[in-house]
Amino acid sequence: MTAPPPPLQLIVGPRGHGVVGYSEDLSAALTMLDVRTSVAAVADVADAIGHARSAARTHVHVTDGLVGRSPEEAALNLERIAAHTRLTITVHDVPQTSDGTALPRRVGAYARFFGAAEAVAVNSRHEQQLVAEFLPGAAPPHSIPLGARVGAAPDGTPPASAPSGERDLVILLAGFIYPGKGHAQAIRAAAEAADRLRTAGEPVGAVIVRAVGGPSSGHEGDVHALQADAVRRGIRFDVTGFLDDEEFARRIGDDGIPLAAHEHVSASRSMLEWVEAGRRPLVVFSRYSEEMAELRPGTMTLYREDELPGRLAEAWRVPARTRLDPGIRLAPTLADVAEEYRAWWAAMDPR
Repeated sequence: MTAPPPPLQLIVGPRGHGVVGYSEDLSAALTMLDVRTSVAAVADVADAIGHARSAARTHVHVTDGLVGRSPEEAALNLERIAAHTRLTITVHDVPQTSDGTALPRRVGAYARFFGAAEAVAVNSRHEQQLVAEFLPGAAPPHSIPLGARVGAAPDGTPPASAPSGERDLVILLAGFIYPGKGHAQAIRAAAEAADRLRTAGEPVGAVIVRAVGGPSSGHEGDVHALQADAVRRGIRFDVTGFLDDEEFARRIGDDGIPLAAHEHVSASRSMLEWVEAGRRPLVVFSRYSEEMAELRPGTMTLYREDELPGRLAEAWRVPARTRLDPGIRLAPTLADVAEEYRAWWAAMDPR
């Protein structure tokens, strides 16, 4: 008997948002596997409800910020969508301690998300544990990892050794700027790494921490504070501003040390973007990063927070450490993940 088509892939939110972009990528992969896949991209919940009314089954990737102006409004809007369709969801940005005073409201909203949906997926075992820790009444979600756009690191010869003579120490951080993303830690560690290298007689030129991206909405002031801190430490903090996908991919491939220093993370596409560009990023140790290092062995270098200056110095001395060997496997890919979603949906309707 022919399997049913995937649910309507309902993409809610503005273009350029990381969760929206991932939903678009995954919808395209599902369409490649099954031409019966329907996709609808909408900017507001009223349009989302209109599409849900005409779909027997619907899947949405959600955060509270994508579907409402407050956690409570987000929960209400998702319940309104669920009233018209069999709804499954992938939840991103799962509540955790770093939410601070917003935590109780976010916990309440996500509990209602789980109550509205027929079934829920997350993108890591780490998030499954966050759900168990912060949403103890919720049904355990299914875990399907984030998928890579490519199956192997791109071709290209990484530098065999550092060139001689004075070289700048450049640290690259990808994505939006907001508190907790690691820019402040990168500035402090870069200044310390440069001091260590110069004390050892190494020919370090300018020291630059470069944000490949722009500030999240409402965090423009953070850029000025970070730049002022960098100046006090005798280094530079550069910001590229928002980039289109092609330019973003090019800039994270530039010479420099790729760094993912998120203080708190549930699941992160930015780690994947580094490896898709053939980079081996320095990634701060966490339950999630340990899981990702296990999932894609050899693609990242984990460090403890107090190790960062030393790791930056090592990477400056041996730039090849920051690049992947061409052809190293990056699976699971988006196609692999799309197959996992199809199997998950099919299991809800055994035939």
